[in-house]
Amino acid sequence: MQSTVTPTHCPYCALQCGMNLTPAPDGTVEVSERADFPVNRGALCGKGRTAAAVLAPGVRLTSPLVRDEGGTLVSASWDEALDRIAAELGRTRAEYGPDALGVFGGGGLTNEKAYTLGKFARVVLGTSQIDYNGRFCMSSAAAAGIKAFGLDRGLPFPLEDIPKSGCVILVGSNLAETMPPSLRFFTELRENGGTLIVIDPRRTRTAEQADLHLAPRPGTDLALALGLLHLVIAEGRVDEEYVRERTAGWEDARAAAMAHWPEYVERITGVSVPQLRRTVRMFCEPESAMVLTARGPEQQSKGTDTVGAWINLCLATGRAGRPLSGYGCLTGQGNGQGGREHGQKADQLPGYRKLDDPAARAHVAEVWGVDPDSLPGPGRSAYELLDALGSDIRSLLLMASNPVVSAPRAAHVEERIRSLDFLAVCDVVLSETAALADVVLPVTQWAEETGTTTNLEGRVLLRRRAITPPDGIRSDLEVLHELAARLGVEKGFPTDPEEVFEELRRASAGGAADYSGITYRRLAEEDGVFWPCPVGEAADGGEDALSGEGTPTVHPGTPRLFLDRFATPDGRARFVPVSHRAIAEEPDDEYPVLLTTGRVVAQYQSGAQTRRVAELNAAAPGPFVELHPRLAARLGAAEGDPVAVVSRRGRAVAPARITDAIRPDTVFMPFHWPGEGRANTLTNPALDPTSRMPEFKACAVRLETVEA
Repeated sequence: MQSTVTPTHCPYCALQCGMNLTPAPDGTVEVSERADFPVNRGALCGKGRTAAAVLAPGVRLTSPLVRDEGGTLVSASWDEALDRIAAELGRTRAEYGPDALGVFGGGGLTNEKAYTLGKFARVVLGTSQIDYNGRFCMSSAAAAGIKAFGLDRGLPFPLEDIPKSGCVILVGSNLAETMPPSLRFFTELRENGGTLIVIDPRRTRTAEQADLHLAPRPGTDLALALGLLHLVIAEGRVDEEYVRERTAGWEDARAAAMAHWPEYVERITGVSVPQLRRTVRMFCEPESAMVLTARGPEQQSKGTDTVGAWINLCLATGRAGRPLSGYGCLTGQGNGQGGREHGQKADQLPGYRKLDDPAARAHVAEVWGVDPDSLPGPGRSAYELLDALGSDIRSLLLMASNPVVSAPRAAHVEERIRSLDFLAVCDVVLSETAALADVVLPVTQWAEETGTTTNLEGRVLLRRRAITPPDGIRSDLEVLHELAARLGVEKGFPTDPEEVFEELRRASAGGAADYSGITYRRLAEEDGVFWPCPVGEAADGGEDALSGEGTPTVHPGTPRLFLDRFATPDGRARFVPVSHRAIAEEPDDEYPVLLTTGRVVAQYQSGAQTRRVAELNAAAPGPFVELHPRLAARLGAAEGDPVAVVSRRGRAVAPARITDAIRPDTVFMPFHWPGEGRANTLTNPALDPTSRMPEFKACAVRLETVEA
């Protein structure tokens, strides 16, 4: 019998690379190239190639687990596990009120699951306390994009536009390791005569591909952007006609930038004035140019202002809302874009609607069949929610996240999780967070279920079910359906993902992220559709596609945003005046070195899945501390020696990796591992006042030698 080949998408990063899955007679699944998908054109990184390894029964959970009276997690039936969760959630609500219930989601959930989780929290539990780990991903870029453009979508243009641009400034991204198949777009950029400028404190594999690499001190990206804008103004490179016709607020932003003269910026950042001037020339001289940011500038306590400064640079030079130009954010998590659009974020309703907007509440409440006044208001952001566990929040339902490894000040977060009255976790593996739970539910994985995701371009995609899950596994949608029924809500929580998507279409209609014109059939036929994609007007006098009547015209989707107008009331982009300020925790005599964190190519996020793949572990077996030879010499550390990194929040130990590819005042640690080498034990939870993004990328530490 011939095996069926299923075209689908990778479960990992926001590229959502196309791949084919073929079940083998021995029960394994073969991953192969899918050359027709335009994002990766067949290329897959090591994580994508080995993604099917986590489907193996010996790797993943296959039975519900409940904690017995002796404190041990033991196998249980689904009814026992679901009954216990419902009983504990109900007890907490009755005793302490609905806001004593917390819900924590993930950027890896499909749109259908993220949508249903938000609905479950607000309709079934009645709690405002829901957020997700995507708050740690690109919330600062989202906040800055909304301020400037009136709309947030990671990239306002397809990746295919990058090679055709004249210059790209890549800020705080090591995409050669975080999303390797995307590197070809930047290689093609240079082959076409364009230039690449990489801004990173480390000389990464990505920086090695650049025409110019700037290595600023961590946490000074805001000053760097302001210094570049100062030079644009001083050298007469402002596109005055564009600023006059398509923007507002220029004078205040101009005044703020002029306070950041080049020599002052050089002292703050360590980037020389000649390098600043060269950057401005390279960016301004071509007809088109782009700025792309990632977690480096965003994961700061001033991340929103930092991204805003880079957007101001684009606006002043006429680079936004024009072909082959603009500002974009490289989303990290697989469904980091769609995951925040449809309701699992503390302040949002489906369609990227604001939870405190009466019209938005009325629209979504009508779709849900509830009173708008019954919907709770905005709740705590992700870290603030985690910090409240065990005190204000007594019970937590957690899906697709591992905050014991991934959250800032992770030892404190672990302590708060342990202090809960009750924790239920839905996951595919027994993560470090799941291991602390009272109930663990084994759920289906990407290859075992159908659903949609939205990649970093705003391209909505259909992941197809390729294999049948093992006995004893249920989907997250089935879990929420069963819990809702046990908690008294019998209807409104379907288990069929396409049925959920049809409701999501109605809920998103008219919102900023309008999916109403997208259907599963279109996604299958067109290989993805870019939002916004409103439902078409009926061409034959009927109603529209949502009503099921008439023959609607088909909206093509929107690959490129802002070409005619921005999504603001008057169609103009907004300059936002910003000024440099220090990171929340500058080095001092006790903690004289800066720590920055990031990823390596063979692991992904908290490593809960990739650390279970032998090939990936062989390539990246554990944590390390990257430090400059001068810093290593002062410490007396040799390559491979255990080094302790100590911050005000804790201590981590990992082998030294000595390299001149990092600044002498900075050390780097990847954050994929738990235990002694957990980088997020050290990181600072200081929050951006707008996005509530923690400052993962810069904190003060000291180094100590450790006896082997």
